Formats: sequence, structure tokens, C-alpha cells
Amino acid sequence: MAMARASSGLQYPERFYAAASYAGFDGSPRSSSKAVRSKFNSESALILYALYQQATVGPCNTPEPSAWNAVEKSKWSSWKKLADMASTEAMRLFVKILEEEDPGWYSRASNFVSDPVVDVQMNQSSNVHPVVENGNSFPETKTISTENGSIVEAQDKDVVSEGFGSIGVYDQWIAPPISGHRPKSRYEHGAAVIQDKMYIYGGNHNGRYLNDLHALDLRSWSWSKIEAKAGAESLESPSPVTVTARAGHSLISWENKLISIAGHTKDPSDSIEVKAFDLQTCTWSFLKTYGKPPASRGGQSVSLVGGGLVIFGGQDAKRTLLNDLHILDLETMTWDEIDAIGVPPSPRSDHTAAVHADRYLLIFGGGSHATCYNDLHVLDLQTMEWSRPTQQGEIPTARAGHAGVTVGEHWFIVGGGDNKSGASETVVLNMSTLVWSVVTTFEGRIPVASEGLSLAVGSYNGEDVNVLKPSHKSTLQSKMMETPVPDSVSAVLNATNGTRDVESEFEAGQEGKIREIVMDNVESDLMKARGKSTNEHLIATLKAEKEELESSLSKEKVQTLQLKQELAEAETRNTDLYKELQSVRGQLASEQSRCFKLEVELAELRQKLQTMEALQKELELLQRQKAASEQAALNAKRQSSGGVWGWLAGTPGNEKVDDA
Repeated sequence: MAMARASSGLQYPERFYAAASYAGFDGSPRSSSKAVRSKFNSESALILYALYQQATVGPCNTPEPSAWNAVEKSKWSSWKKLADMASTEAMRLFVKILEEEDPGWYSRASNFVSDPVVDVQMNQSSNVHPVVENGNSFPETKTISTENGSIVEAQDKDVVSEGFGSIGVYDQWIAPPISGHRPKSRYEHGAAVIQDKMYIYGGNHNGRYLNDLHALDLRSWSWSKIEAKAGAESLESPSPVTVTARAGHSLISWENKLISIAGHTKDPSDSIEVKAFDLQTCTWSFLKTYGKPPASRGGQSVSLVGGGLVIFGGQDAKRTLLNDLHILDLETMTWDEIDAIGVPPSPRSDHTAAVHADRYLLIFGGGSHATCYNDLHVLDLQTMEWSRPTQQGEIPTARAGHAGVTVGEHWFIVGGGDNKSGASETVVLNMSTLVWSVVTTFEGRIPVASEGLSLAVGSYNGEDVNVLKPSHKSTLQSKMMETPVPDSVSAVLNATNGTRDVESEFEAGQEGKIREIVMDNVESDLMKARGKSTNEHLIATLKAEKEELESSLSKEKVQTLQLKQELAEAETRNTDLYKELQSVRGQLASEQSRCFKLEVELAELRQKLQTMEALQKELELLQRQKAASEQAALNAKRQSSGGVWGWLAGTPGNEKVDDA
């Protein structure tokens, strides 16, 4: 074995002292109260002072200052409240509060940070791999001594070796070799980790969909191909399963099985297919689902939340972008379409999703046919309400085809691009504060800056393939985090060129336990295409893609023209309907006028009728009077003529008068 000395991102307690120096608590002229207050508000300055005293001196045992000195009294009270807090805990809280107050402090602390020395164990035959520097690295020449006394020099202080257990490099990507038969180069594949192996399935190789399954042993770092068998008949799979080549699907580990869901295929089905791979029998089988399944798609995000899969967005077989939301209950295998409230993300594919605190689903980036996004959306899985919070810090550039993994409350985003260039920075989001920061950046076209890579999380105790060890700048764990992250967490990353990287962090006081992100070292199609031997194929592929895009553009133009024609027809119909409406309104006004006239005439007729009834009564009265007059005249006439005849008849005249 050989020893190498390398300085890099800082561990505790060096990181604490660097933070204290930056904040102004190191005893230098910068550490005056005035200098500290100029950087922080009074409350934060008091807390930082108390934590610094607790970390460096211990619990407060000094006498209470006199009341007239208000500043010293406040500082003493803040320190006293920490009681018996451990020194290491005070150091971590100091750095965490500084991070919240000044997220970019570490990148600006180069003038304050002294280079620590880290011992790195290396095999005598191992090579030293320099790493691209970022804002936290300080180039200098380091000397590496070997057992036989020879000297090897490296121009970058950030060095690693094949042995992983004692790597002391932070915030840099490194690519040591791996063994075994590597899979074909690919992108848009699925990746998942179960126990100590990472599995990759399917993907796109030079425009051809794949259906092979490979495993990377995270202890020996060797690749092997798994020969899958046709599944036996079962309730879930009534017939043997043909393993369909696909890309743009999702691979989820669940109950010691690999769940493959959705994806683009040569002959797409109408709805999403769900398959399971049994690691013990090495067989694929379809999982029978109930309810209305989502439409077939690829480029979606699938997140495991409790006992269900949350699926968002993607692109269907007709290249229609989607922003629908579905949940598959893995216990009942029942689909449920969610009609969430609020404004959802715009339709997109090739985005990333993460779950925070088992309650919030975060959606970042993705792309449409015309543009890429860098927006952040959050879905509350309890209220099913979308929101678009304000992002803070160094917000990433727009991208699609990137990959993400969560470590505690931090969400690491790697790769992707905007159809013009790859994203050159590895970024991290604190999901509690929604503050972005850049972990590292690199120049040129390299695997981790490409589209179509995938990401998975696992734990292991072996050696690395590609290593990115995040410093406390990017992985400070929240004191309020409900579930602590295991000490040996790793994230395994499959790039487009397949370069495999590991991101890790030494926890204080726990030697040999590491947290890291690993990227699988499969050779990239895009990187190979840069070689002369594949230039013609690349040009042909680009021409085919260009023709496809031109064809799509022509179809879109035809559809646009049709829509314009339909719009013109609709406007014409609208004009005609408006004219008809005006005509009807005129007719209605005329009818209203006519109705008013009829009402006036009716009132006049009623008045005339009343007059006629009065005249009728007068006529009847006159007729009765006339009849009475005629009767009286008749009676008088009879009376006069009756006296003569009575005399002739010999009747007395007064009797006749009485009779009359």
C-alpha cells in the first residue's frame, strides 16, 4: 500500500473552523463585533457567537455580565441557553446556520480556508486521476510517496485512487475503471438498486430499442448480463411474457423485484404496461392492474410514495405531451387518475421528480417540442394541490433528460441539456428551504453533461467506479429531518455514455461509512459518435432526425392551417349569428310596439263597451217608459169608449167606472 496526501473539501472540525473564519470568529482582525454584525443581523450574529463559544470553549461557566452592558449580556444569555450541547453538534449547527444565511459562503471562502491534509490509501499499482476543479478547489502540486520510495507528482491537489475506503476528495467527478462485460452504450434506460447490485434494463442504442438486463455488483464493481426467462403462468401473467424492447421507461425496486412501467416501444399499446422481474427466478411477468390505466407513454416520472407509484407527464406514441397525474396502488394494483387542484406544470417529458417528507412531490425541468424548462412545481399529496414556489440560490439552467436523486432533504440534479448543449453543472436543492447551490461544474462535452442518463440509490461497502464526494456545503443534514439517512447511502448513476460516478460524504466520527452518488461506466453513444468511424452514421442519424422534424413541422403547419380555416369559418358563423340576433332583436322590438298598440286599442274597446252597456240600460229604461205610456193611453181609450156601450146596455155608469 502507498500513502497519498491530498487536500480537498473540508471535513469536521476543519469545515467548522473555515466557516468560523469566514464569519469572523477566528480571532483575526475580521472577527470584531462590527465585522460580524455587518454580515448578519443581530439575532443570527448572537446565535453564531453562542455556537462558536459552545464549540470551542464548551458550556457557559462565565459570570453573568452587568445589566448596563446590554451587548455582553445578550451574548452571555445566548451562550447560556445552549446548556450542555455537545461541541460537535454546535459545530454542525454553526455551519448549517451560516449556510442558511449565506448559501454561497463556501465558494467565497477561498481566502479564509486553509488546506487540510487527508491521508489516502492507494495500491502501489494504482493510477492517480486528476479531477476538474470547481470554485472550491485550489490548484497546487502535491507529492505522492510510494513504498519503494519513488515520487509521483500530480498538478491538481484533488486526487483519488482505486481504493475507495479512504478517498478524501470532495465535489468532483472521478472515473476509475471497472471490470466485467460492460453493457452496450445507451440512453433513456431504466436503473434501480436492490441490495448490493444495480440493474439497468432497456434503453436506446443508435435509435434501436433494447430489452437486455444487466447488473453491476457494487462490492466488486463488475458487470454481468442476466439471461431473463419467460415467465410461468400465474394470476398476474396468464401466459409467458415476451420481453419487449423499450426506452424512456421507469424501473422501480419493490419487494425484491424490479418493476418496469411505461416506455416507448416499436409497437405501442393503448395503455401503460406494468411488468415485474423476479430476481430469484430471473423471470419477467405482466402485473394485472384494475381501474382505468393511463395512456401509453415514455419520458414520464415515476415516484414511489409509500405503497403506491405516482406517475406524472410524459409523451405518448403520437408525440403528444402530457401533464396528467395517476397513482398505482401496489397493494391492490388499482389505477386512480388524480384531478388535483391548482395550476399544474405545463405538459412535458424528460423531467425529474422527487418526494420530500413522504408528502410533497417536486417536479423540476423537462421539455416540450420547442423549449426546455427550469421551473419547480410542488404537489401536496395530502391535499392534492399544485403550487409553484419561489426558488432561491443559484437556480439551474433550463434542461431536459437530466437525472436526480435525494439524499436526506437534499436533491441532487445531474446532466441533461437544452437541445443545444449539455448542462455542465451538478446542482443540489435543499427541499426544506428550496435553495439551490452548485456542487461542481466542468467544461467540454463529458458523460455527466449528457441527456438520457438515469439515477438510483443504494448502499454498499465496496470500491468505486466514478466518485463525487459532496462536502458539507451540499449535504448538511437538517436537525429537524424526521428519518435519518443511513450512514452508507450511495446513489448509482447511469450516464448516456454510461460513465459511472459515486458521490459520497464521510460522516464525523464514523470511519468507513460513506454517502455517495455512483454513475455507471457504460460507454456513451454520444461520446463514441465523436470518433471518425461513426461520423457518417451520426450524420445519417441527424439527417433522419431532421427529416422527421421537418415532417412533423409540415404536419404542424397543416394542422395550423386547418385551425386557421376553422377559426375563419367560426368567425363567419359568428358574424351571421350576430346578424340574425340583430334581426331577431328588431323583430322583437316591432312586436313589442305592436303589442303596445293592441293594448291601447283593447283599453279603448273596453271603454266603449262600458259606454255601450250604459246606453243599453238607458234604452231599456226608455223602452219600459214607452210601454207604460202606451198602456196608459190604451187604458184611457178603453175607459172613454166603455161609457157609451154601457149606457146602451143599461148598465149604470158608476159601476162601469168601478169595474174599469
